[in-house]
Amino acid sequence: MSATQNESWRDEEGASTTEATPLLRSTATSRPVSSRSSVPDNGQGGLDKDLDVPNQIVSRGRAVAIILSVYLLIFLQASNASGMTMAQSRIAGDLDAYENAMWMTTIYLVSFSSCAPVMGRLSSIFSPRTMVVASAVLIAIGQAIASQAPTLTVFLVGRMITGVGGSAVMVVPFILVLELVSKRRRGIFMGLINAGFTTGISLGAVVYGALIDHPGWRFLFGIQVPLALIAGAGVFLSIPSTFESGGAKGSKDATVVDKLRRIDYAGALLLTSSIVTFLYGLSGTVQWLPLVISAIILICFLAVEKFVARDPLIPLSLLQNRGALLSCFAQLGLMASRWTILFYAPVTALAVRGFAPAASGSMLIPTNLGFGLGGLIVGWLHVKRAGSFYTPSLVSVLLFGATIFSMGYVSDPRVPMGVYILLLFLNGLFTGAALNYTLAHILHLTPPDAHYMSTSLLSTFRGFAGSFGTAIGGGIFIRTLRESLEHGFRHLPHDSPGGGGNSRAELIKKLIGGPALVFHGPEGLLSPEERQVAVHGYVDALRVLFHAAFVLTIGVLVLQAGTGWKAPLDGEAGEEEVREEVFREVVEHDGERDLEV
Repeated sequence: MSATQNESWRDEEGASTTEATPLLRSTATSRPVSSRSSVPDNGQGGLDKDLDVPNQIVSRGRAVAIILSVYLLIFLQASNASGMTMAQSRIAGDLDAYENAMWMTTIYLVSFSSCAPVMGRLSSIFSPRTMVVASAVLIAIGQAIASQAPTLTVFLVGRMITGVGGSAVMVVPFILVLELVSKRRRGIFMGLINAGFTTGISLGAVVYGALIDHPGWRFLFGIQVPLALIAGAGVFLSIPSTFESGGAKGSKDATVVDKLRRIDYAGALLLTSSIVTFLYGLSGTVQWLPLVISAIILICFLAVEKFVARDPLIPLSLLQNRGALLSCFAQLGLMASRWTILFYAPVTALAVRGFAPAASGSMLIPTNLGFGLGGLIVGWLHVKRAGSFYTPSLVSVLLFGATIFSMGYVSDPRVPMGVYILLLFLNGLFTGAALNYTLAHILHLTPPDAHYMSTSLLSTFRGFAGSFGTAIGGGIFIRTLRESLEHGFRHLPHDSPGGGGNSRAELIKKLIGGPALVFHGPEGLLSPEERQVAVHGYVDALRVLFHAAFVLTIGVLVLQAGTGWKAPLDGEAGEEEVREEVFREVVEHDGERDLEV
């Protein structure tokens, strides 16, 4: 094609037009479009050019600074979830809180996931650099309180504040990738984000396990205060002041008051209250009254979003998109199942195999190595285009379910350690692949102008998973463990030399709250017979837990299958899909009949 033929002209609507522009536009397309995204041409130009152009561009130096600073925040956020597995027994002993030790992790994850939708919405109103600073400050405040806590109540307040701050860390990295990375490279950068989270989870458990005795848990929380502030300052200084995202685009001149008015306060309060109440009802023993109250609050939230809110927290139009909604619930179930691995693999090493705390944390290394590799390999070799990833999503979820079912049988001291580590690795590998595939697929299922919100919504549901996995899974695990311990101790003589002077009821309470006590408790706490009962109790609880997670994964597979493989058409579709369909029909019929879109 000659240079003259490539010259653009203006049509009657003022839109830039080239010879490659479709003759007819969809009536649903109201804004002008670039000609380069109008024609698929097999990598020689046209649509493929758009795959290589990010929405916003920063210098290489700023990009490196952003990556390092964001990674530090991701590491702190992820390590706060996994590290408690190693620190829980020691903190429970110091604060005399064995019976409520489960809340040390649960309160963090509940506050983290409950505030994720609000943080996602705020990130579309304010600049991400502002949200990162707020997040870093909240993390620093929470960790400072936790490090100096004299009682369990004060410690839990610190953990809650830290979780609120960490919720923004779950959302902002994905915003930065959507804005600063081209579509062709988006898959591998999403894999890098997942790798960042998973290294924080694995190394966090190792670091906590190694330092819990010396210099101690108060130092572990206190040292995170300056680290969080340094990371927040790094992101703030690296992101240009002109950077905007999502709904913030085009509102650079809006005042802070105008932006604050856009926040759906009633919706945020109702949604957060519904999630917190729901998770509370599932923590420990199932309580039906909080669950009913949660459902009522959720109905109120939907009514406010539909009839009252001027700028809804979560647009109902997006929730009415079948593919997006089912993808989010599938992601929730998948990651809730995954959290049973992340939280209970170190517990297995502590209470079943007798590992030292530092070595127990290392059990997360193989599974998180697999997680990082799975996301990176898929992003590098396969997710290099826009389009459907329906079948790969289903296959990766199915393989994930197979590994988690097998975990119910290998979490036993009689199974060779090599088999256990291999299954941990494979579970992580298939999880990383599934997350990358399902993220790419939801971008295919939603219109381009809804990609930011759909990605934030997916991240929000992923954030819920930690709370769901530990609250629901923790309830199943604790109930099964208590029943197994009570059953086992009933068959032992009452004058057993173990127990350290404590009653069996007190001993059961300590074993439930402190898995490290099975092999590393005070001398004389457990007799050999009591230790055998304790190990058997943990094996039973782990088997029931992982098989329950497998049942949940079957539900995930059904939900993921229900998302479909076709992108929405016409009014539900993005401009790109509509233009491609028009172009194909123009070529096929050679302009011999009129087209309607």
